Amino acid sequence: MIYLQLFYTFFKIGLFGFGGGYAMLSMIQGEVVTRYEWLTAQEFTDIVAISQMTPGPIGINAATYVGYTASGSVIGSFIATFAVIFPSFILMLTISKFFLKYQKHPVVEAIFSGLRPAVVGLLASAALVLMTNENFGSPTQDTYQFIMSVIIFIVAFVGTRKFKVNPILMILACGLAGFFLYM
Repeated sequence: MIYLQLFYTFFKIGLFGFGGGYAMLSMIQGEVVTRYEWLTAQEFTDIVAISQMTPGPIGINAATYVGYTASGSVIGSFIATFAVIFPSFILMLTISKFFLKYQKHPVVEAIFSGLRPAVVGLLASAALVLMTNENFGSPTQDTYQFIMSVIIFIVAFVGTRKFKVNPILMILACGLAGFFLYM
């Protein structure tokens, strides 16, 4: 039963996860944390961090991890990973056949004009999903953790956005900061 749920869940995420892995995050969170409770919000945040630091797309890495965690087996990992990739594989085969031929067609251009802002909205939604007490702490319960979390957030945001710091370097630096600030 868990294998069917994993396949259905990640197939659906793969089918409707337009915009890539980051845009999928809110969908993955909604399914695996809220609906099925395979993971806690904290575990989901940890998956996002681990998926950022490992090679490969974040949506696929998250599916692999969730599949293993939910089923307790490599088979679950394989099924979730395959299910999230399969719709994209089929869609890309189909689309690539026709896209080059019709990419300048007004209908196709209009569709992509609508999809672009939708993808940005999905990415913003994924960011907002992660802004929780589990990730930042509570200003009323642990003021120190909250302030340090906000400072780390601002440093990471400004560092990557304004100063173009490599995201991998930023992840390592923020991990070290967390180690020293919270030990």
